[in-house]
Amino acid sequence: MKIERNLIVAEALKLLDEAGLDQLTTRRLAERLGVQQPTLYYHFKTKQLLVDAMNAKMLEAEHTDRLPAADDDWRSYLTANVRSFRRALLSHRDGARVHAGSLAAEPDMPMAEVQLKCLVDAGFPSLLALRILVTLSRFTVGSVLEQQAEQANPPRETGTDASFADYPNLSAAHAQYWIGSYDDDFDAGLALILNGAETELRTRS
Repeated sequence: MKIERNLIVAEALKLLDEAGLDQLTTRRLAERLGVQQPTLYYHFKTKQLLVDAMNAKMLEAEHTDRLPAADDDWRSYLTANVRSFRRALLSHRDGARVHAGSLAAEPDMPMAEVQLKCLVDAGFPSLLALRILVTLSRFTVGSVLEQQAEQANPPRETGTDASFADYPNLSAAHAQYWIGSYDDDFDAGLALILNGAETELRTRS
């Protein structure tokens, strides 16, 4: 039975949402599609190649602000880009884990060149521009990884007012931290990184 590559990836993403990455096996996927495992190997020689394709499809569908708009400055572009990237990772169960283990596809290279040019044109040296993009990417993946892990296994309440009695700074920070949402925490971290990049840019001008 012939089966198209796109259908395999689409069903793999559905299985991912239902069972999680650890339970996503070629055996289970083949059973779901009504084919034998060798049929999948014709399109994907290894599970990692399948995961790479799933990652590419996830980003293609949900990462809508990958390139700067005509009127974007570097900071507004990076803000939109990173938030879009985060939405893509959150669009599927274990999305951060899927992305973290995947390799960039060759078609991503022209896109990366445009992203770097936006920063270089703003005055960042190319190496620093790349480091900013990598830092933002790793921050986003790590943030979503923690969020998805906590949502899958909600943390137990730790500490009481009494347990913080000897730690006034920790007590004050803890009380404020747990009021916020995942979105609040992410935006705060993003601002810290962008503020640091802006300070670095000023020292070079």
